[in-house]
Amino acid sequence: MERSGKENELGTQSVGKLLFNLAMPAIMAQIVNVLYNVVDRIYIGHIPGIGATALTGVGVTMPMIMLISAFATLASMGGAPRASIMMGRGKKRDAEQILGNCTMALLVTAVVLTTVVLLFGKQMLMLFGASDATIGYAWEYLSIYAIGTISVQISLGLNAFITAQGFSKFSMLTVLIGAVANIILDPLFIFVFGMGVKGAALATIIAQTLSAVWVLGFMLGKRTNLRIKREFLPLRAKVYLPCIALGMSPFIMQSTESILSVCFNASLLKYGGDMAVGSMTILSSVMQFTSLPQQGLTQGAQPIISYNFGAGNKDRVKKCFKLLLISCLTLSCTMWALAMIFPQIFIRMFTPDVQLLESTTHYLRIFMAVAGIFGIQVACQNTFIAVGNAKTSVFLALLRKVFLLIPLIYILPNFMDNKTDAVFLAEPIADFISVCVTAILFFSYFNKYLKSGENKNPSLTRS
Repeated sequence: MERSGKENELGTQSVGKLLFNLAMPAIMAQIVNVLYNVVDRIYIGHIPGIGATALTGVGVTMPMIMLISAFATLASMGGAPRASIMMGRGKKRDAEQILGNCTMALLVTAVVLTTVVLLFGKQMLMLFGASDATIGYAWEYLSIYAIGTISVQISLGLNAFITAQGFSKFSMLTVLIGAVANIILDPLFIFVFGMGVKGAALATIIAQTLSAVWVLGFMLGKRTNLRIKREFLPLRAKVYLPCIALGMSPFIMQSTESILSVCFNASLLKYGGDMAVGSMTILSSVMQFTSLPQQGLTQGAQPIISYNFGAGNKDRVKKCFKLLLISCLTLSCTMWALAMIFPQIFIRMFTPDVQLLESTTHYLRIFMAVAGIFGIQVACQNTFIAVGNAKTSVFLALLRKVFLLIPLIYILPNFMDNKTDAVFLAEPIADFISVCVTAILFFSYFNKYLKSGENKNPSLTRS
């Protein structure tokens, strides 16, 4: 079938130029997205009198918020690469079936998640590390945030399909619209209207709704190559189940962040109190900020790799991966160096509290000790996802967090006098092992996988 101009670019334009053109807007979107995610915490941390306690309370809600986002990822990061692969094969109808099924799944998921959070959210927050001092602020934020779950699912879930078609500038605008609205509304609701933590949550859901409206407008409009159509909305197992299989890896990576937060917060509350939990809240934001350029690069590379894999252009797949690996590793080393040398630049964004600042600076150098080499993990794992290798990507997602990090959080304090330091030390040990395993698996099997093609990957042949 005849391909659109955007599709032709994915298959013919210089890989280096194409990666740059797609990755730069994606990186900008990641920068803005981090601002979107942390701006509430920045403003909340500066509320007079209650800032440090309120910040810790909102930090406890992060597992729930990450879980909500993870369900959007299950559909989007499983469906979008498959849609790109189908476009590479010239199967537009199949790609639109994937889009329609993922759209319906996002809507159903939003209803279920909203109901569960409103009914059981307060009890779950206590399990996630909330204390008597912080539960009030945590529930104030989460109970309002839950109302905007449908906007989160639509804006995050469907935006990946905009990127998958090569429209990275439009996907960047999705994030930009929400972030700018949130940055403007936060101080207005928190300080001017005196709504405090509730105001921060209200500003966030309004911003997310604006992003969702933009995404729907684009995906129903004339510019898009793939359009949401009513006939493709009903869920079909042979269309959606392969998307779940492929999306399971990014889903695990995000959803286990919730479990990790529970493990970290519970252990840190036990050994270091609310101050250590507050430090963890800041460190998770700093880690997110320093990794965002790599995430933007992988988003820019995904449509190139997926499309050319589907079209059988294996040389272009290899060339894009090499550029992605070099770029991710360079960025991870740069951001790691900045965090090690100038940690207070990052930490001061979240708190003016001197005691919290000092403790977090110490913990940062432990927590991010090997973050410089993590670009290898990001490039390799996301390339497996882009070519539809569900089994390997799921294993790698489970390895770092479930098989390594969670056990280490509980094992290491038994062997160290400073038990709080031991909890933070679990992160770099797990990172180092997982990077080594990922690199060995990738460079041992990736070429064989490309040569064997889709016959070795049932998830690509079931649509």
